[in-house]
Parts: sequence; C-alpha cells; structure tokens
Amino acid sequence: MTASVSDPVLRLVEVSKRYGGVRALERASFACAAGRIHALLGENGAGKSTLIKVMAGVVQPDEGRILLQGQQRQFSHPQDAVAAGIACIFQELSLLPDLSVADNICITNPPRRFGLVDRQAQRRIAQAALERAGAGDIHPLATVASLPLSKRQLVEIAKALARAPKILILDEATSALPAAEVQRVFALLRRLRDEGLAIVYISHRMNEVTELADECSVFRNGHEVASFPAGTRSDAQVVEMMIGRDLAHVFPPKPAAQAAGAAPALEVRGLTWAGRLHDVDLAVRPGEIVGLGGLDGQGQRELFLALFGVLRGVGGEVLVAGRRARIGGPRAAKALGIALVPEDRKTDGLLLPMSVNDNLSLAALDRFSRAGVLRLAQERSAVAGIVRRLAIKAGSMEDAVGTLSGGNQQKVVIGKWLLNEPRVLLLNDLTRGIDVGTKQEIYALVRTLADEGAAVLFYSTDYAELIGCCDRVAVFYGGRIVRWLEGGALTEHALVASALNLNEEATA
Repeated sequence: MTASVSDPVLRLVEVSKRYGGVRALERASFACAAGRIHALLGENGAGKSTLIKVMAGVVQPDEGRILLQGQQRQFSHPQDAVAAGIACIFQELSLLPDLSVADNICITNPPRRFGLVDRQAQRRIAQAALERAGAGDIHPLATVASLPLSKRQLVEIAKALARAPKILILDEATSALPAAEVQRVFALLRRLRDEGLAIVYISHRMNEVTELADECSVFRNGHEVASFPAGTRSDAQVVEMMIGRDLAHVFPPKPAAQAAGAAPALEVRGLTWAGRLHDVDLAVRPGEIVGLGGLDGQGQRELFLALFGVLRGVGGEVLVAGRRARIGGPRAAKALGIALVPEDRKTDGLLLPMSVNDNLSLAALDRFSRAGVLRLAQERSAVAGIVRRLAIKAGSMEDAVGTLSGGNQQKVVIGKWLLNEPRVLLLNDLTRGIDVGTKQEIYALVRTLADEGAAVLFYSTDYAELIGCCDRVAVFYGGRIVRWLEGGALTEHALVASALNLNEEATA
C-alpha cells in the first residue's frame, strides 16, 4: 500500500537556520512520504537549498527537529544521512572531473579485494548504476571532464542510486538535460516512486512539476507558504505563492521584424571544426535575438566556443560588423565586442571565493586601469551602476560571490560582460537553475540589450524560452543547421521535430 503524506517517512519540524544576519529558514516544516514525488517550489533564496542541506546532513539547523520514520535524528555529517538512506543530488555537481565515471560513482565506498580497490567490481557497480539511471551509453572508464554537462548530471544521478537510498532528493537535476533525456529521467523517477522511494524534487520548470509531482510545497523567504496535492492549483496561483506577486507575463513582447537590409553584427560562413561542426552559416543583426535549438550536444556549445576563440583549428569565416575577424582567443573575442555567458556559471563564469565586486569588474579591468594602476573609484562606480541595473541582491559587494543565490550569481556573470558594452552576446542556457521571477527579469534584460543594438545568440534546452525570447531559431542536428524557424512556424512541435531531424511533413 502506498504511503500517504499523513504518514511521512521524513519530517522536518519548525527548522530554523541563520547565517549571520541572514535568515535562510525560519520555523520551516516539511514532510515527504514513501512512494510519492514531492515537489519543493520557491524562488532562489526562498530556503529550498538550505532545507535540503539540512535533510542531507550538510547543514545543521539552529533550531527544530528531524524525524526519520517517526524517530528523531541528528545528522552531524553527510555520511550520517547517507547511512540513514538519504541521497541528495545538488545543483552544484559533486563530481571530480579528472577521475573516471566509475571512480566518481564508487568514491565513498569502493569495492575492495586484498585491501586494494577492485577495479573490475567497481566497473560493474558503475555500469549497473548508469543503466539504472538511464545512462547506459556513458562508459564507466570515461573521465568526467570529457563529458558534456548533461551527461555529468546523469552520472551524478547514477552516483546517488548506487547508494541504494530510501529517500532521494534532486535539486534541479534536469536543468542541463535536453527534452529527450528529461523524459528518461522522469521514467526513472516514476519507477523509483513505484518501488517505494520518497522523492523530493526541486525544479523551476513548472511543466516538469505538473507532469511529475504528486505533492507540492511552496517556500518563500524561509517559510513554508502552502502544501497541496499536485494539480489542485493553477500555474499562475503557484507562481504568485512563490514570488508574492502576480506574474502578468513571462516573456517581453517582440519588436517588429528587423529591416532585411540591416548589416549583420555577426556573420558565420562555412564554420567547421573537428567533425563536430559542419558548414555552419548564420547571421545575427543588431537588435536581433537568434536562438540555437536542437538536442543537447549537436554543436551549439562548440559554436559558442569557436566564436569566443576557445577552439583551435576552426575552419570557415567569422565576420564582425562586416569585417573578417581572426579570433585567436577569448582576449581577441573580447576586443571585438563578443561576450560569452557559459552554461556552467560556477565552473566557467565565476571565481566563487572572490567578492561580488571583483567578479563584476574582472573582465573590464583594463578599462579601470592606467599605467598598471587600478582606479578604484571608477571601478566601484561602474560596478554599482551594474548592480542597480540588474538588481543584484547581496549583503555586501565584498561578500564572496559563491554565497549568492543562483539567480544573483547568473546576474553577476551577465553584469561583468555588460561593463564591456559588448556588441555580440553568446548566451549558453542562460536561465538554467534559476527561479521564475529572476527568469522574467533576465528575459526582459536580454530583450532590452537587443533593443539597444546588441546581437544575441541564445541557446536553451527549454523550448518555451526559444519560442518566447527569440526572433528566429536555427535548429542544430549533427553539427549542422538543419532548419530555420520563425514567425508562426516557431512552435514547440516544429522545434521537437526539427531537433529529431524529421522531415517537414512530420511537423504538420
């Protein structure tokens, strides 16, 4: 018999946690039951991450109780929670990139033989965990660093399942996955639910919550606002609970079509690289947002890296403002007015231990320097202007940027490039792991930047974003652009069919 929420396997009762003067949780309560998928909703900074860190033994609460199967427990270390059957997959991946997939999956408890790690047994364990996670195509001996972000997230799920948990907590575990792999993960989570696991699921994608969850709890400002069966509240009602205000519209209105004769700010002709990009042709005009669609791993990331000067041996031509450009590295790209917001802000976009101020000014230090001396007053004034413009929320500009919420961290990544006043913006999965309120702010910002004359290339794994934000979308398949979609043809049906490289009749 399936357990009900009135008989929870895990319960948190009036839990509070403060960091200095910041209140992360204030007398917050939460309960989840075996055989149920419980969605935990709220903006970044609402307390969700702190709550699951309390469940996982990463953070000890200042007040409150943790009850596991009715018994009060205290987790002073993450291993205590793991031993109790709680596995947590955080948004910040815990993988060691230079080790193999098998090493990562078994790192906390590797199988041993004669006192040494049994490599064959470890590989078997890893392969079984990968197959259970729907990622049997990932080789156990591959290094994590060689995998794209979407595959790394599947390895993280496999790592959690290898611990045979009774309670599985997922924090934005599908945020970097394309639609096809999301469905594989959903099928896995439903199977685990039917096997009796209690699953706590955090996502900022409302369609995922609607499709997957049995129960929902909404948090705001460290408090539980409401808990209810999934499907008993409309999306608009849920969003209003999350942000405390009505979300009148998500995407800003698109302007009239750009003049056909406007000269492109960025033009790519026959771009080719290492068997991953094949004769890519595209042009982006000032004021235009051009989307990159298609399944993950079809060349979109490589296109961004080629345009930012990261890749070597790139063939074809790149023209910036009508002039052929030789982009020998990121410094050359920056000098041409090109900015890249990467897909993984924590690894590639920010220096987490450094301050908010230092991260914001890092890409523009040459603007604030004279004869090698930093002009602090000019730097601080420019940074303050960006903070106001993007509404970046931080206790102090000297706080480590790693202490900010995910949405505010992403604003810092964007803001550091805005100080350079770029003409071309390369935006790689810009809103991954960001709450709906901050997403709306970022959508409006991107449209404003385009209206001010920037040319924007915009890749997203979320079809709604491509439809709502972009003027045109180039769909990639196998490193090529297989179809352009715009106007009335830019629909989710057409995006999915084109991503699978189906013929046009299949999209009718």
